[in-house]
Amino acid sequence: MASIFSRIVAGEIPSYKIAEDEHYYAFLDINPVAPGHTLVIPKREEDYIFDLSDDELAGLMVFAKRVAAAIKAAIPCVKVGITVLGLEVPHAHVHLVPMQKETDMNFFRQKLTLPVEEMQEICQRINEQFK
Repeated sequence: MASIFSRIVAGEIPSYKIAEDEHYYAFLDINPVAPGHTLVIPKREEDYIFDLSDDELAGLMVFAKRVAAAIKAAIPCVKVGITVLGLEVPHAHVHLVPMQKETDMNFFRQKLTLPVEEMQEICQRINEQFK
């Protein structure tokens, strides 16, 4: 059975899509730790990020770098942090989180619930900055 992320890529489940190309897809986390928290995934489903080929892993990081630049341009922040967790969804992914301080990367605190309109507005702002 396909992971929830593969189903998002296939369009079976809606997402707040930030960017995509032939191999990678970026979308807002629906349970963000900060506004603008984005997930970046390879379209090819692979559970463990270090089981990706060298080219896939390098491509994922280069794509994530472009997404992070768009986040930083759209969301006021000091830096965009990156984290690899990956136990909840069996599909390799990285989290990009706009940070004001290092504790903004605390994934164990209560997640935010943002209204749909705010998620759409954040998505649009980041998408417009993606190059």
